[in-house]
Amino acid sequence: MIRLERPHVRFHRSYLEAHDEFGGAKRDGDGVWVEPADGKDYPGIGFTHDEMDTPEGFARYVRWRLDSSREDAPRGSGHVPSTFFWIVDDADPDTYLGSISVRHRLTQFLLDVGGHIGYSVRPSARQRGVATEALRLVLSHAAGLGIDPALVTCDVDNVGSARVIEANGGVLEDVRGVKKRYWVPTTDRRPGDPS
Repeated sequence: MIRLERPHVRFHRSYLEAHDEFGGAKRDGDGVWVEPADGKDYPGIGFTHDEMDTPEGFARYVRWRLDSSREDAPRGSGHVPSTFFWIVDDADPDTYLGSISVRHRLTQFLLDVGGHIGYSVRPSARQRGVATEALRLVLSHAAGLGIDPALVTCDVDNVGSARVIEANGGVLEDVRGVKKRYWVPTTDRRPGDPS
């Protein structure tokens, strides 16, 4: 059905089509074309729509996403290393369906609001089990980083996302503001759980 792949330039057209489906809005981890300066020693980074439309500009964006997993990569204060994966359709391996990322550790903000894992599925690929399977697949990567359990959050009114998290064994800890906070096991999954 789907697989996870690291960002790659071959998804250029499909990625931009997905971005258009979102109406250019910011999404969980991807589609964010601007990371502002932190006012200290990080100058920020930006990608205009015109730049993203070029192969060179998109390649720069892909490199930025790949580099974000490095501990020594430049980033704003409060940002942590994150590994990005793009969700790919097995039947059409050049089609970008969405993204999922694993934040390597939690800051206070991530503990309260963002969690370890964020995901987003393009509107035309929703309600097909894509997010549920992507979360299942990324849990082994989180385990490899020593994260167990992983914190995954969603808005209190996002019933679909809550179902995705619960289908992967997520246990609701609490609600903080507008966010439900779930802990999802990444190792030692119960018999019958997705492996």
